[in-house]
Amino acid sequence: MKRHLHALLLGLGLSTAVVSPAAAYPVDCAILLCLAGGWPASAECAHARAVFIRRITPWPIEPPLQIWNCPMRASFHGEAQPIERLFDIAVRGEPLVSIPETPWALQLVQDRADVDISDPAFDFVRSIRVFEITYQQRRNQHGDCNSWGVVYMGTYGDQGDYSRRRSSVSAVPAASDLAVPADCRDYRHRSVFVEWRDYEGSYGHEEVHY
Repeated sequence: MKRHLHALLLGLGLSTAVVSPAAAYPVDCAILLCLAGGWPASAECAHARAVFIRRITPWPIEPPLQIWNCPMRASFHGEAQPIERLFDIAVRGEPLVSIPETPWALQLVQDRADVDISDPAFDFVRSIRVFEITYQQRRNQHGDCNSWGVVYMGTYGDQGDYSRRRSSVSAVPAASDLAVPADCRDYRHRSVFVEWRDYEGSYGHEEVHY
């Protein structure tokens, strides 16, 4: 599996003598590949990461990886594994499906991957967590400390389906810039924080303030 992934990432750096992979398939395929490889330095991965972050930049807040827009099943007619399907997309650099120009045309499978990605090789997809954070505190005229916070967390299921639910301030990862003062001085924080782990388990994160 790792051999396929390394070759697949190499495919993202193919010379301009062949079709650019970013132009050959939807950007979510590039996000999937580049995220797996820890966002390697390339024009394709720079673009993929920019889209990944733009989607969590308010407003509206979207799933940063929309795996249902990456047509993995279209790349093979046999029983190849999903990583091998992605390898075929990256290395051949061919448009593998005909995509009409409509906003919903890429919804190949409703809000989930079009192949089985429950294998642990795809845990990097399920490692993505998105936190929508709003918190404020102040001391009122009577000296009481008033605080208010709302946190929503977005996660990915076994097949790449995205869900969002109410969470808590205490669940926000330590890597976030959220830092509630212990002395109850005036404090406000609004951001969207995303974290992930790549194919080999290395941690990454990004936070957008607004």
